[in-house]
Amino acid sequence: MDLKYYREKIDKIDNDLLQLFKERMDTCRSIALYKKEHDLPVLNKERERELLDAIAEKTEEELRPYALKLYTQLLELSRAYQEEIFI
Repeated sequence: MDLKYYREKIDKIDNDLLQLFKERMDTCRSIALYKKEHDLPVLNKERERELLDAIAEKTEEELRPYALKLYTQLLELSRAYQEEIFI
Protein backbone atom coordinates (compact mmCIF):
# COMPACT_ATOMS: atom_id res chain seq x y z
CA MET A 1 0.00 0.00 0.00
CA ASP A 2 1.16 3.48 -0.75
CA LEU A 3 0.83 6.80 1.04
CA LYS A 4 -2.16 7.77 -1.10
CA TYR A 5 -4.13 4.82 0.30
CA TYR A 6 -3.42 5.88 3.89
CA ARG A 7 -4.27 9.50 3.19
CA GLU A 8 -7.58 8.50 1.64
CA LYS A 9 -8.29 6.35 4.66
CA ILE A 10 -7.50 9.30 6.99
CA ASP A 11 -9.76 11.56 4.89
CA LYS A 12 -12.67 9.16 5.31
CA ILE A 13 -12.04 8.86 9.05
CA ASP A 14 -11.89 12.66 9.31
CA ASN A 15 -15.20 12.98 7.48
CA ASP A 16 -16.76 10.44 9.85
CA LEU A 17 -15.31 12.25 12.87
CA LEU A 18 -16.68 15.57 11.65
CA GLN A 19 -20.17 14.13 11.30
CA LEU A 20 -19.96 12.65 14.79
CA PHE A 21 -18.63 15.95 16.15
CA LYS A 22 -21.59 17.81 14.64
CA GLU A 23 -23.97 15.27 16.15
CA ARG A 24 -22.26 15.56 19.54
CA MET A 25 -22.41 19.36 19.49
CA ASP A 26 -26.08 19.27 18.48
CA THR A 27 -26.71 17.06 21.51
CA CYS A 28 -24.69 19.49 23.65
CA ARG A 29 -27.03 22.23 22.46
CA SER A 30 -30.04 20.22 23.60
CA ILE A 31 -28.35 19.57 26.95
CA ALA A 32 -27.61 23.29 27.35
CA LEU A 33 -31.23 24.19 26.68
CA TYR A 34 -32.35 21.60 29.23
CA LYS A 35 -29.86 22.89 31.81
CA LYS A 36 -30.92 26.48 31.19
CA GLU A 37 -34.60 25.61 31.56
CA HIS A 38 -33.95 23.68 34.79
CA ASP A 39 -31.45 26.19 36.22
CA LEU A 40 -28.56 23.72 36.18
CA PRO A 41 -24.91 24.75 35.78
CA VAL A 42 -23.04 24.09 32.55
CA LEU A 43 -20.12 22.42 34.33
CA ASN A 44 -20.67 19.06 35.99
CA LYS A 45 -17.22 18.07 37.25
CA GLU A 46 -18.39 14.65 38.42
CA ARG A 47 -19.82 13.78 34.99
CA GLU A 48 -16.65 14.92 33.24
CA ARG A 49 -14.46 12.91 35.62
CA GLU A 50 -16.61 9.81 35.01
CA LEU A 51 -16.31 10.28 31.24
CA LEU A 52 -12.54 10.73 31.35
CA ASP A 53 -12.17 7.70 33.63
CA ALA A 54 -14.24 5.62 31.20
CA ILE A 55 -12.13 6.80 28.26
CA ALA A 56 -8.95 5.88 30.12
CA GLU A 57 -10.29 2.40 30.85
CA LYS A 58 -11.29 1.81 27.22
CA THR A 59 -7.99 3.00 25.74
CA GLU A 60 -4.80 0.97 25.56
CA GLU A 61 -1.92 2.37 27.55
CA GLU A 62 0.08 3.62 24.56
CA LEU A 63 -2.78 5.83 23.32
CA ARG A 64 -4.32 6.73 26.71
CA PRO A 65 -2.62 10.13 27.18
CA TYR A 66 -3.65 11.18 23.67
CA ALA A 67 -7.23 10.00 24.12
CA LEU A 68 -7.45 11.91 27.39
CA LYS A 69 -6.10 15.06 25.72
CA LEU A 70 -8.62 14.68 22.92
CA TYR A 71 -11.55 14.25 25.28
CA THR A 72 -10.40 17.01 27.62
CA GLN A 73 -10.38 19.36 24.62
CA LEU A 74 -13.74 18.05 23.44
CA LEU A 75 -15.25 18.68 26.87
CA GLU A 76 -13.86 22.22 26.87
CA LEU A 77 -15.40 22.88 23.46
CA SER A 78 -18.72 21.42 24.57
CA ARG A 79 -18.75 23.61 27.70
CA ALA A 80 -17.89 26.73 25.69
CA TYR A 81 -20.72 26.00 23.26
CA GLN A 82 -23.16 25.44 26.11
CA GLU A 83 -22.05 28.66 27.79
CA GLU A 84 -22.76 30.56 24.55
CA ILE A 85 -26.28 29.19 24.57
CA PHE A 86 -26.75 30.34 28.16
CA ILE A 87 -26.06 33.97 27.16
